Amino acid sequence: MDYWRANLSLISKLLFFWFISSFGCGILFKEQLDQFSIGGAPLGFWMAQQGSIICFVLILILYAFFMNKLDKEYGYDEEEEE
Repeated sequence: MDYWRANLSLISKLLFFWFISSFGCGILFKEQLDQFSIGGAPLGFWMAQQGSIICFVLILILYAFFMNKLDKEYGYDEEEEE
């Protein structure tokens, strides 16, 4: 039960970060972010087009790292026993 509670907690935190990086930076905070630019494009536009995809890939990497750590902590790791 503790394993699933920790698993759902991790997922909810990562989904919140994904929401902020995609919906928040691309739509909600676009006007504030457009004051800055990356490669000649306004930052709000860049986050909507490229930044949210990069954040999603980073979230996938973080999820794999933290789930491996969580699996080892609760004894569900996939290492072969000899």
